[in-house]
Amino acid sequence: MNPRALRFAGPAILAGAGLITLLLGLAYGGGATPLVIGDPGPVVRWVLPVTELTVNLSAAVLVGSLVLALFSLVAGSKEFDFALDAASAGAAILTVASGVTGYLTFLKVIPARPSADAAFGEQLGRFLVDTDPGRAWLMTTVAGAVLTVLAFAVRGWLPTLLVAVLAIAAMVPMATAGHTGSEANHNIAVTSLALHIIAAAAWLGGLLLLILLRPLLTRDRLADVLQRYSSIALAAFVVVTLSGIARAAIGILSFQNLFSAYGAILIVKVVALLAMGVLGAVYRRRLIAGIRDTAVAARFWTLVLLEVVFMGIASGAAVALSLTPPPVDTTLPLDRTPAEVLTGSALPPELTIDRFFTAWDVDLIWAFAVGFGLFFYLAGVRRLARRGDRWPVGRTVLWITGLVLLFYVTCGPVNAYQDYLFSMHMVGHMLLSMAIPMCLVFGAPITLASRAIRKRDDGTRGGREWILWAIHSPYAKVITHPLVAAALFIVSLWAFYYTDIFRWTLYDHLGHEWMVLHFLTVGYLFVMSLVGIDPIPYRLPHAGRLLTLIGVMAMHAFFGISIMMSSGLFVAEWFGSMARPWGLDPLADQYMGGGIAWSIGEIPTLILAIVVAVQWSRSDERRQRSSDRQADRSGDAELEAYNARLAEIAARDERDARREAAR
Repeated sequence: MNPRALRFAGPAILAGAGLITLLLGLAYGGGATPLVIGDPGPVVRWVLPVTELTVNLSAAVLVGSLVLALFSLVAGSKEFDFALDAASAGAAILTVASGVTGYLTFLKVIPARPSADAAFGEQLGRFLVDTDPGRAWLMTTVAGAVLTVLAFAVRGWLPTLLVAVLAIAAMVPMATAGHTGSEANHNIAVTSLALHIIAAAAWLGGLLLLILLRPLLTRDRLADVLQRYSSIALAAFVVVTLSGIARAAIGILSFQNLFSAYGAILIVKVVALLAMGVLGAVYRRRLIAGIRDTAVAARFWTLVLLEVVFMGIASGAAVALSLTPPPVDTTLPLDRTPAEVLTGSALPPELTIDRFFTAWDVDLIWAFAVGFGLFFYLAGVRRLARRGDRWPVGRTVLWITGLVLLFYVTCGPVNAYQDYLFSMHMVGHMLLSMAIPMCLVFGAPITLASRAIRKRDDGTRGGREWILWAIHSPYAKVITHPLVAAALFIVSLWAFYYTDIFRWTLYDHLGHEWMVLHFLTVGYLFVMSLVGIDPIPYRLPHAGRLLTLIGVMAMHAFFGISIMMSSGLFVAEWFGSMARPWGLDPLADQYMGGGIAWSIGEIPTLILAIVVAVQWSRSDERRQRSSDRQADRSGDAELEAYNARLAEIAARDERDARREAAR
């Protein structure tokens, strides 16, 4: 097919396949069936899903264009500018579609008859400000408008990166629009859907951009861009598949439910995703390398159009699925326990020794982070080994240990019980801020990445270039300074618990994710500034490092003691209202948490002090050996010159003494 004709055929095929699948799914699954009470009318019931599909596709164009530009194109080139223009167009469509979706959602939820009077406007305003779906669509609409301007205005590397981060963040409210706090497994549902939306957007949007970019790229350049896109698509496929399984499990729960209308639509989506994965594997393994050949290129673009069809089917099925009643009731019971009211989940059984190894509450974000961290690290080690370079086994072991601990904290018993026991929350805090960073820092991931990832010479930026840019940026020079890192470590410790930040992280799952990332990042920066193997702009002398550690240990101990001496509960309406029939009472449990911060929390710091002392000793030994080697090479020239100078002074003194005696 002619490249310019493909530009119009690709998006048209995607939209057509998505719309047909959506309408069939709504008709079959009952997603547009009239409501018994408060039916908003056929226009809202049938148009609302279409606008939601438009939101998803336009968001994909926005995110996919930015991601592909950052990792595959050259800033300032014609194709880079075209990608940003495509992102701006996607954001503009997203803005309009989100606004219409928010309005139609209001008519569906309230329901209200549209009018121009003030009462209708007040109802709409309260819906947009006071309800979760209203706020979600309002934030998406505002973010889309801002991104429309920014994507059109920026052209450099850093501004584009910031716009991409904002675009990805703008996808999060879309995941919360259809979920409320009264749902069981609310956090899992929202997290899995957010990951699903973001990964699918990068995958679908990147492919659409390739279709649009084809006339601007030479065949040699196209081969490079396709190879890089296929890596992005592979990672996105893994995230889409696993997050989709997690989300579907909430609505299915048993095999028999697959034979429901909900299950049938789900199967259509799964088959489409698997077909897309197979097509991606085919052209990644067999066609991309030979894309310069005309016959191979024709087969490749035929498969791309087929993949676009399956993408449209999956997109339409996804929207139909979100509007189809699941075969199981996912809402919490009306007669809820205090724990269910606060956390959205039932109170777990008593924490016993065996449940430190058997209790699980998987956080998909950190499960993916651990999985990708393990895969890419081992892939880098393998690449070094294949070219004959040696990578210390100890570093690999420590990196794996750190990731296993991270999984244990974010997906294991710590995550399962930290909302109910302050002491378990403090265990997670200490591991996240000290023990896990210590293991990860000694894994030297930046050094491994700089050696294992292939350097690009075509003006684009891959993983290696972005990592090196990040560690040499002015911002990195500030936050990696030992004194700044130590200050961040201590100040954030006190500010977190003695302000409302702690309360926010308990009530809002987004706050919880921020807490994990913050503790892990601050701890990593602090450990790296003291004992890290990876390069940083400045490190204190060893004596200064020990003094810094002593100061941190003192403040850390004082923090733990202050918690133990506290006579009131932190976030009393939370920890004091769980109505746990087991375990210590909340105040005694908080006292134990302070003891954990004071005693167990100091163990990693003590280990760091020992490591600094050992490094200091080895530094002196290396300096001495270097001096000895220099002496061996020069034949102790400095010592001989010094002795000769002394002999000359002695001889001069002796002559002066004889002359005095002769007088």
